[in-house]
Amino acid sequence: MAEIREPTSKFIKIRCPKCKNEQIMFGKASSEVICLVCGKILADPTGGKSKVKARILEVLE
Repeated sequence: MAEIREPTSKFIKIRCPKCKNEQIMFGKASSEVICLVCGKILADPTGGKSKVKARILEVLE
């Protein structure tokens, strides 16, 4: 019987440093994450975990 592996990636709640908007992003995003309100780039893809440029408020399970 095959073992089911738990995913290692999480969703992250972040806050934009410019307009204070809070939004949820995937921890291993494959494209730039931009703020939905002001358009500032909040995270860059790196091939693995994203490089987050905003404040991380919470890691969601």
